[in-house]
Amino acid sequence: MPIRHLPDTLINQIAAGEVIERPAAAVKELVENAIDAGASRIDVVIRDGGASLIAVTDDGIGMTAPELAMAVDRHATSKLPDDDLVHIQSLGFRGEALPSIGAVSRLSITSRPRNDPAADAAIIVVDAGKKHSVAPAAGAQGTKIEVRDLFYATPARLKFLKSPRTEAQNVRDVIEHLAMAYPDIHFRLVSDEREMLDLPAAKGELFARRLDRLRQIMGRDFAENALRIHAERGTMTLSGYASLPTLNRGTAQYQHFFVNGRPVRDRQIIGAVRGAYADFLAYGRHPMLCLFLDLPADVVDVNVHPAKAEVRFQDSALVRGLIVGGLKHALAEAGHRASSTVAEDTLQSFQTPQGAAPQNTLWDGEYRQSSPGYKHLKGLEGAPYTGAAFAARGAALPENADAHDIAAPAARLHVVTPAPEALAHPLGAACAQLHENYIVAQTRAGLVLVAQHAAHERIVYEKMKAALESGGIARQTLLLPEVIELDARAAEALLERKDELAELGLVLDSFGGSAIAVQEIPALLGKADVQKLLRELADDVAGYGTAEPLREKLYEVCSTMACHGSVRSGRRLTAEEMNALLRQMEQTPHAGQCNHGRPTYVELKLHDIEKLFGRK
Repeated sequence: MPIRHLPDTLINQIAAGEVIERPAAAVKELVENAIDAGASRIDVVIRDGGASLIAVTDDGIGMTAPELAMAVDRHATSKLPDDDLVHIQSLGFRGEALPSIGAVSRLSITSRPRNDPAADAAIIVVDAGKKHSVAPAAGAQGTKIEVRDLFYATPARLKFLKSPRTEAQNVRDVIEHLAMAYPDIHFRLVSDEREMLDLPAAKGELFARRLDRLRQIMGRDFAENALRIHAERGTMTLSGYASLPTLNRGTAQYQHFFVNGRPVRDRQIIGAVRGAYADFLAYGRHPMLCLFLDLPADVVDVNVHPAKAEVRFQDSALVRGLIVGGLKHALAEAGHRASSTVAEDTLQSFQTPQGAAPQNTLWDGEYRQSSPGYKHLKGLEGAPYTGAAFAARGAALPENADAHDIAAPAARLHVVTPAPEALAHPLGAACAQLHENYIVAQTRAGLVLVAQHAAHERIVYEKMKAALESGGIARQTLLLPEVIELDARAAEALLERKDELAELGLVLDSFGGSAIAVQEIPALLGKADVQKLLRELADDVAGYGTAEPLREKLYEVCSTMACHGSVRSGRRLTAEEMNALLRQMEQTPHAGQCNHGRPTYVELKLHDIEKLFGRK
């Protein structure tokens, strides 16, 4: 078969398959163009999930009639004025989006220049790759793009679309991602005549605008329990917000990353976040966060993916270190703080669930059905619970008891007198111990319930970490060096980090070729599987360019030791011991959660308690 040039229409359809996977991808390209055009408001209207109609209207700089004619040609762009693919300052730059969309749909663009009030609007139409002439039109300043019958020219792709509802949700996700990065822009999305999003432009300084926009998208819980992130290293800046560890989810879909304003999914960034939260979250739990990384354009390559969803960093280890350090610093500054959702969940557990079965309540001297409690009294529903009725169930009343007194089972309650001067402390003064496991403390604003084992576990763990960092890591010399054969790339990566690994207690030497001899290992690891340890470490170093995973493994050992060395559940504490534990929690970083990510205490404000009893 002879070699030939493909026709332009087919070339554009192939490009559309790479760039325009589904309606959400088309919306992403068009909205990014609007952002690059300096729009302050962007309206998106879709129908049937975007398959029938996508309309994007902006108030950006607009285009003249000659520019409209070129805009739908392949690789025509205004975003590379110096033909420089290194210093890219815009979201789009390839000039593929509009011709690719026009190759598989009915595309029309109406635009009017913003900087020339005397200029008229113009329109151009592209139908399945066929370009029509530019014609005069009526339109406001800015640009309106309509995409009708997406993929009608390549009907095979229609079979791969999901339901309209799913596709509409994908469109919403795209707009929400871009809206997080650009809080100064008003975004609005309408799907099938129903408004899905309306995000007015935020006001105030940058961090306030971002938090306001994140509250609109990620919810009030995140906004109220988010830690402000700001860190700098050289020419790189990390900013944004991350949740307290006690506000976490079972999926990583609530993690959003932006590099120079561009939404990305990067495994190195995800790994850095996992490392920063390793001390605080149980396996399978993920923090909520939105991080913005700003760095010079020449140290990041954004031209590595057709949909621009991935980037490549010149120094990935430096980026990882910035992210881990920035997150850990913010978490340390949070001190013993736990998220407000812990208290909210506690209060909700007190509420009467809708549709629950009735329960027995004291009313006019008799226990009658009203709300779902006292389940141990079930069986005499509707009958008054007098002393005789209670005795009929086999529960004897105390001698001389009133007819409707009910004897409560003995609770393991150790009551102490709270120290008045301690009420001013954040965690208050201890006043009781429940079941030799939970400390009840009174504050000036309410009460605090502390899980003594979990709280002390965190205190011991932080002390062990501090000792580990300040005193150095003790090593144990192997009687015979362990020689491990690795592939050449992995061996080279480990030897390049030889000095860093030695600081963590792992002493390596080259043993010729791609073999490595392990001379010493961290004493904390005990009888470790050295071969498995080194192979896993080689994978991590090759993937992240740092020996940080070994430090995390040492912290895991410290966590296990702290768990076994902490105050056990079931131990009776004196008032002095309980108050000492509370004071230590207030001075210990991350004391709001144990090493497994569970909260160590619940704080209930007085007005919340009064609500439970109908006093507010």
